[in-house]
Amino acid sequence: MRSGFRIGFLGRFATGFAGIMTLVYAAATPGAEGGAAAKADPAAGRKIASGVCVACHGADGNSTIPANPILAGQGADYIAAQLAAFKAGTRPSPIMQGMAAPLSPDDMRNLGAWFESQKHMTMVARDKALALQGEQIWRGGVKATGVPACAGCHGATGLGIPAQYPRISGQYSDLTYGWLKAFASNARPHPVMSPIASKMTDAQMKAVAEYAAGLR
Repeated sequence: MRSGFRIGFLGRFATGFAGIMTLVYAAATPGAEGGAAAKADPAAGRKIASGVCVACHGADGNSTIPANPILAGQGADYIAAQLAAFKAGTRPSPIMQGMAAPLSPDDMRNLGAWFESQKHMTMVARDKALALQGEQIWRGGVKATGVPACAGCHGATGLGIPAQYPRISGQYSDLTYGWLKAFASNARPHPVMSPIASKMTDAQMKAVAEYAAGLR
């Protein structure tokens, strides 16, 4: 295993919106109405998070419920874009559509800035052997079936590319695995991830999810 992360009982690792995988892909970038976007205000985002987001994601974005994505440390632009997609209905979610409905573009940017500024909590990976398998796919893909290396879009350390590809390092492995399954079955259709996930076996999805959880 390479330095920069620790697996299972060998150590501890940093964790991470569904986002993305995700917990999660940008469908729109909210902008200020009628002019240039105002500078994001993390303090204003904190106020919204403490009243709207805390029950599922925690006030600082460190969800303690594996079914809910960890937002702490996620890219601000990505979070804002996903909230805009939920509000518009282009990323379907009955729960999140309702939560995003009253948010203005400034609110979305402020929430993104708040969560991005929060420190990712740490946890322990569960399966070292599985993570080692996932590392091979993450770094080199699966040539036999045309699966590209995950690092190509999400980065060597899983931090993603702001506004385009989410941070999935340190995300709950079960959640990332569920996203991959949804992409593969088109339950959550996506122009990039659906074709990729559809070429992966169930075991490969689990391995990638486990490895991503241990990245930092």
